[in-house]
Amino acid sequence: MNKRILASLLVLGLGVSAQAEKLVIKGSDTLGAKLVPMLAEAYKAKNPGTSFEIAAEGSTTGVAAIIDNTAHIGMSSRRAKSTEVSAAATKGVKMTPTVVTFDGMGIIVNGGNPIKSLTKRQVEQIFTGDITDWSAVGAPAGTISVYTRNTASGTYQDFKDLAMSKRDYGKSSQKMAGNEQIAAEVGKNKNGIGYVGIAYLKAPGVKTVPIDMGGGKLVMPTKATVQNKSYPYARPNFFYTNGAPSGAAKAFVDFLFSPEGTKIVETVGFIPAK
Repeated sequence: MNKRILASLLVLGLGVSAQAEKLVIKGSDTLGAKLVPMLAEAYKAKNPGTSFEIAAEGSTTGVAAIIDNTAHIGMSSRRAKSTEVSAAATKGVKMTPTVVTFDGMGIIVNGGNPIKSLTKRQVEQIFTGDITDWSAVGAPAGTISVYTRNTASGTYQDFKDLAMSKRDYGKSSQKMAGNEQIAAEVGKNKNGIGYVGIAYLKAPGVKTVPIDMGGGKLVMPTKATVQNKSYPYARPNFFYTNGAPSGAAKAFVDFLFSPEGTKIVETVGFIPAK
């Protein structure tokens, strides 16, 4: 094994043996449910001595793992909070973000819902609980079932910031563990609505609702609208490390930005950061 990589891993205190490299990655479900496992498999094919431990339990857990020194990479779909950066600093940890992909949070409804579009205001009113029946937005009457991510999710917070004027979710909203769970529930419920990353928009039984920006302009979350920032719910995704990525973490980040890694990023449905 490369001695420099081994030294970096041992400094992290993550129990890496001389027989194998083990890269520990924790955090965001948005990144960790599909993209990072696919990247890991492709990376292992080129580096058979490397193993991965991937835990996709929400961005908050990824940031906490870097603060607590229990992961080499913390996946996050949001920026670390100032309180988290301060908590890291008190432990001698320098929270350092690397933007790895861009994403758009698409609004999904059941495939049988005839709704043609929603305005930004209507999206805010639905998710805050101001609007509770589909008839208020031009669809057949029915109590709206709102599905959101849980509070450990960076997407949960980003959606509040970008779509809800930082207001709280409605009391009847139902919190899900990940994008796939939201899509599954909306696909089963004719009155369901939720939000998922671009990689999950083609889940069975759901359709993506265009956002009415006014003047007859409807915008969908696509590579082009995320890149030119015309889609209102676009955001970057991050890998957090203690200082600049080094050793095995740097090698994996470099692979993500390589032509092969970029192809995987695009295949999954994300927009490459470089």
